Amino acid sequence: MKKIEAILQPEKVEDVRMALERAGRGGITITEARGNGSQKGGVQKQFRGEKYRIPLLQKVKIEIVVKEKDVDETVKIIVDSAWTGQIGDGKIFISTIDSAIKIRTGEQGEPAI
Repeated sequence: MKKIEAILQPEKVEDVRMALERAGRGGITITEARGNGSQKGGVQKQFRGEKYRIPLLQKVKIEIVVKEKDVDETVKIIVDSAWTGQIGDGKIFISTIDSAIKIRTGEQGEPAI
């Protein structure tokens, strides 16, 4: 099993969620987040004549655990539906999950996801 974490632009979350749903990928977790990448926030705003820099940008993190055979397709779905071509499109991280347990039924391993 693999855990895919995608950090995305907030306006792309619904596109990604719907694309994952259409592909039969359920069981996602969506978390609002703030952070920066290599651009270091980089957004400059102006309020009442004063300029200020926003160091941490609004982002959304989507987490999904999938079977190993579904990783490449799931990543492609996320990339295709989150891509804008602009700085700050996001990042995807993939890690190994040793075990999963469904609390209600006690199922373990892949049947639990």
